[in-house]
Amino acid sequence: MEDNMFELLQLKKQEKEIAALISCNEETEQFGLILSEEEAKELVISRNESLKKYQRVEFGESILDKIIYYFCDSQYITQDTYAEVLMELQDIFYLYKNESEDLLTDDELLTFMKEQFEGVCTGDTDYLADTCLERFVQAIRAGYTGYMETGG
Repeated sequence: MEDNMFELLQLKKQEKEIAALISCNEETEQFGLILSEEEAKELVISRNESLKKYQRVEFGESILDKIIYYFCDSQYITQDTYAEVLMELQDIFYLYKNESEDLLTDDELLTFMKEQFEGVCTGDTDYLADTCLERFVQAIRAGYTGYMETGG
């Protein structure tokens, strides 16, 4: 009985998260980006896998909504790559929240990610993760605080 109740609660939570992602389409449609219900479901599943992989817990709203709003106007994201890039960005986000030892706020990390993604990375998520963010968090762990002035 308890297992059934837990599964029901998980299903309801997942449905709510999918609906929240679909509602982001109202904002992203102007940039030619729309998530299907299936893509939204895949993103929620991917998020849950990332949370487990990086041993993180999310309270409140999912970071996916913020990632969508930060990156929806990117010149490097097309409808064809949209869901895949979002999955990569959320995985990178959780990795570097851990790597930064949570010294960065969500907004500081997302601001830096977006600036680098649009600039030096030219939309390359591998370069963003393996070079730009790696160097950034090394500097932060070494005591660098200059990012605080610009919010990322």
